[in-house]
Amino acid sequence: MNLRLLAAALLAVPVLALAQGADKDAARDAAKKGGAKPAAGPAAVTVNGVRVPQSRLDMMMQQQLSRGGPDNEETRNAVRDNLINREIVAQEAAKTPLARSPQVAGQIEMARQQILIDAYISDYVRKNPISDADIAKEYERVKAQQGGKEYKARHILVETEDQAKGLIADLKKGAKFDELAQKHTKDTGTKERGGDLDWNVPGVFDKSFADAMVKLDKGKYTDAPVRTQFGFHVIQLDDVRDTRFPTLAEARQRVYQQLVQQRVDEMVRGLRAKAKIE
Repeated sequence: MNLRLLAAALLAVPVLALAQGADKDAARDAAKKGGAKPAAGPAAVTVNGVRVPQSRLDMMMQQQLSRGGPDNEETRNAVRDNLINREIVAQEAAKTPLARSPQVAGQIEMARQQILIDAYISDYVRKNPISDADIAKEYERVKAQQGGKEYKARHILVETEDQAKGLIADLKKGAKFDELAQKHTKDTGTKERGGDLDWNVPGVFDKSFADAMVKLDKGKYTDAPVRTQFGFHVIQLDDVRDTRFPTLAEARQRVYQQLVQQRVDEMVRGLRAKAKIE
């Protein structure tokens, strides 16, 4: 399922609980006005006359288990104590002007919306499962795209071709590549490292950049500027090694999550295409 949405939903649960934890009279008044109804089903505990449903304790317990907590009586008692503390504080909060604050109401609505989104996405993923064949196909596609070699390169990025040619001339006169990069490159991410791009497969780079890089011998630099959408590059190849690609078993969970994300993104794009947005 969509991990980012799920994480946001879990973070939002305490906010929603504040809204659900009103005292008995407030809950009864809300019900009369067509608002939230008192909790139905068996109670896990009653706090100041307000029944806290067993389903809420079960949900919080499940969250603890999903985070690696032990399934024992100690954990269940700790969750129950936490549930009681939340209910007590929520009841007090409901008696204050905070309960009617537009800011708090907005946060509660966002939490409600997020949990509804999470439930919808979970149901969508359940109804549109990722098969083993889907995972294997995506794994092979990525593996083929990665190639069998990794390259450790560095570059100097400048605005104009003439600047790049000047740097190549300096290199031919004996200038050090890393020092030129620290002084001249406009790539702030690699400037302090002397243009070092670390280990990468060619597929992560612009095609023109990758094509020029893979043709270099180890320790050599390009004798002509390489143009990409970012500007003009001078590239030096420091080293090459065989790619150690993970097995399907090792990559399975990550591939699965990526496919789920792709499928959810497609669903959202479809809904957005049909929506009337003004």
